[in-house]
Amino acid sequence: AANNSNKVAVIDSKERKLTALVDVGKTPHPGRGANFIHPVFGPVWATSHLGDDGISLIGTDPTKHPQYAWKQVASLKGQGG
Repeated sequence: AANNSNKVAVIDSKERKLTALVDVGKTPHPGRGANFIHPVFGPVWATSHLGDDGISLIGTDPTKHPQYAWKQVASLKGQGG
């Protein structure tokens, strides 16, 4: 996570290239977050923010859900910051 810029960097580990910079809430958490299948957006990755009470959901399936891939598809309210 690019914490000070409030962005998450998406890296293609096979190609070793930057795929996207995703705008998220204040100070995204640098930890691993959680992965799950969302009923609308398909596979997503969720990460909380250290600087506010938000949780960002980022689409992670460029093949079957390209319209959501590498974008913040939802922002949830968490319990802290």
